[in-house]
Formats: sequence, C-alpha cells, structure tokens
Amino acid sequence: MTWIGFPVAVAVALAVVPAGVRGLRDAGLVRENYRGTALAFPLGAVLATAALVALAPLAFLDDRADLDLLDPELRRWLPYVIGVAFLGFLDDSLGQGEAAGTPRGWRGHARALREGRLSTGAIKAIGALALAAYVVSGRGLESWRYLADVALLILATNAFNLLDLRPGRAEKGLALLGLGLCLGAWTIEPIELLGIFAGPVLVGAWFTLRERAMLGDTGSNLAGAIGGVWLLTTLGGTGRLIALAAVVALTIYGERRSISTAIETVPPLRWLDSLGRA
Repeated sequence: MTWIGFPVAVAVALAVVPAGVRGLRDAGLVRENYRGTALAFPLGAVLATAALVALAPLAFLDDRADLDLLDPELRRWLPYVIGVAFLGFLDDSLGQGEAAGTPRGWRGHARALREGRLSTGAIKAIGALALAAYVVSGRGLESWRYLADVALLILATNAFNLLDLRPGRAEKGLALLGLGLCLGAWTIEPIELLGIFAGPVLVGAWFTLRERAMLGDTGSNLAGAIGGVWLLTTLGGTGRLIALAAVVALTIYGERRSISTAIETVPPLRWLDSLGRA
C-alpha cells in the first residue's frame, strides 16, 4: 500500500497548489522569468507544503492503523528532501536573483568565498553537502562508495537546478528519470518511496508550463533531491557510478556552456522541451 502516497499527494496538490499560487501573487511574491513576465514565486515552497499536508494523515494512519502507507526508508531520506528545499527557499528569499555581480555556479560561489563573501548559494551548497553526508551514512558502504554516493546525491540535486532555466524543464526531467528507473528496474519503488513529493511537483508543472508560476531554487532543489534519492535507492553499485559520471559531465558542461542552447540545437530535445508550454 506504500504506493498510495502518490495519488493522495496529487489530490492534495490539486487542491492546495492553485490557492498557493494565488496567495503568492496576492502577497506580491513574483519574479520575472526569462521572457520578462512576472510570475508567482517561488512555487517550490507551495509544492513542499502540499507534500507535507499529504504526509500528515498518511503518517497518522501508517502508525495508528498499521496500514503500511509509507515506505520505512522515507525516514532516512526525508531530512535531505526537506532540508535542501529549505536551503533553496533561503536562496530564493535572501539571494539577489540575476542581479549583476551575483555569484553563479560552483566557480562563482567558490570565487566569492575566496574573496571573503559568503553568498546564499554557497550556504546552500555547504548545507546540501552536510545533509547528503548525514543521510548517506549508516548504510555499510566502503569509504570510496560512501563518498561517491554523497557526490551523486549533491550533483544530481544541482543538475535539476541547471535544468530549471525554462518552464517545465526540471519537472519533465524528473518524470523521465522516474519512468526510466521504474521501467529499467521493473519496479515502482521510486513512487512508493518519494511519490508523496513527486506528485505535487508534477501537478506544479501545469503552472510552470502555462507560465503562471516559477519553481525557484526551492522547487528545483526539491525535484533534484527526489531525483538524487531515486538514483541512490534504485540503481546498483555500477549503475550509481555511471550516474555519477553523467551528472559530473552535465555539471561541467553547465558551468562552461549553455544547456538551453544545446537543447535548441537538437530537434527531438527542442520538441520535448517545448511540449506543453503556453
């Protein structure tokens, strides 16, 4: 029955997210997107809230009625998923967005630290490292496997931040990753484990694709945390190393080149990227 968290979270999100988007707008919480349109921001905070609203009755019934509605492993990964979403919210709230001189990317934040400036992005990176080191511990891994899994979790989370430069791109990436893992391993374990968070992210895609709201770092971190945990819990040792190599390559490319430009040059990717947009 652990799969039931996904439809419950989708149902809650369908009720909560539209009201949350209106609430952000009414509170004046908007930011301009890449086309200069002011959108409700950050939608990720609403999505994380919807997941927690769904979690409340599921946790109660799981414990009191002994219904096995939640995967026991959720307790291990929940601090990371919620923690990096909070760190993203901190960056969304206190960061300077795209303002001139704002450090961007790993190199930009490292440069700021060398100059004695602690950016919100650097705080986010340090916090994500601490959370990843904590949740990956205690799994009986060799030292190098432990470090590799920590790196995979952090870089997978950051990869979705790199993708979130156009409406719906991060959500599509998460959906494709989840589908690929489920079909490749012939299991629904990813949905059973974190469907309670994936459901609201997929519901939120309608609002980002229609350019009514922006995920913000809160939302891209949330999606990235889900994807990273899925990779760690679904893939075997060799598969995780291959995934690590892939996210390292994507990170290096994203630091030096434009992912959006690369997508535009490949027709199938361009079609998928624009699918469903207003």
